[in-house]
Amino acid sequence: MRIGALEAGGTKMVCAVGDESGSFTDRISIPTETPEVTVPKLIGYFKERNIEALGIGSFGPVDLNKKSPTYGYILNSSKLKWVNYDFLGAFKKEMDIPMGFDTDVNGSCLGEVTYGQAKGLESVIYITVGTGVGVGVYINGGLLHGAAHPEAGHIMMIRHPKDTYEGWCPYHKACLEGMASGSAMKDRWGVPASELGDNEDAWEIEADYLAQAITAFIYTYAPQKIIIGGGVLHSPGLFDRIHEKVLKKNNSYASVHEIEDIKNYIVEPSLNDDQGIMGALALGYMAAGK
Repeated sequence: MRIGALEAGGTKMVCAVGDESGSFTDRISIPTETPEVTVPKLIGYFKERNIEALGIGSFGPVDLNKKSPTYGYILNSSKLKWVNYDFLGAFKKEMDIPMGFDTDVNGSCLGEVTYGQAKGLESVIYITVGTGVGVGVYINGGLLHGAAHPEAGHIMMIRHPKDTYEGWCPYHKACLEGMASGSAMKDRWGVPASELGDNEDAWEIEADYLAQAITAFIYTYAPQKIIIGGGVLHSPGLFDRIHEKVLKKNNSYASVHEIEDIKNYIVEPSLNDDQGIMGALALGYMAAGK
């Protein structure tokens, strides 16, 4: 089956064509400009390749309620030209094929569940820590949706004793994204995370906020695996700090068997940064009823 996959990011749009096995035959990247400039290029790419279904994992927030009049819209995004844009509808007007639509981080989570290290598991959390913080939640064999999609990147943090930073998030200040995102780190320390080197305070504080969130997710979702990706996590030693702090914060409380093997429980992505586009591929295949 020829399936189109779109990983729609705030900086670039990755388009690909593949099949249900996770193999790709073609891929391009298109800069994210305005909808009027970008979307016709995306539609043109997929129409030329005679795809049979399409999966889209999009930056957001987006409306995932299929009963909503704004289903498929990008909502209150920081990409102002895309606010209240009918993203999915633009494709449906031009292509009469099954389409799956979800958040980009849910797509990454689905990619790991379908093709990666989380295959066969029923409950998985995927966290991405980059410019912002996103959380994908796969529970009881499906992606979690409710009145809206989870915004677990905005859960509130207990401030670290050494941290006087107000918080980067314009809505909540001291939420996970406001305290631990790459944007927050650059604003707090004056340089990107990649240039912080062995700044002990920086990594102590970063690990503490991520461990707070992970411990909360363990208690609320009891996932079988937690995957953390994004540029900030490339710092050497950060995973070791997170592992240590999660164990300390849990204090032997959670009866999650997997936490005993924490290095194989809280892990890096396994799909060579292709988890997002492979998740979009899976969304397309699922939309086709396969």
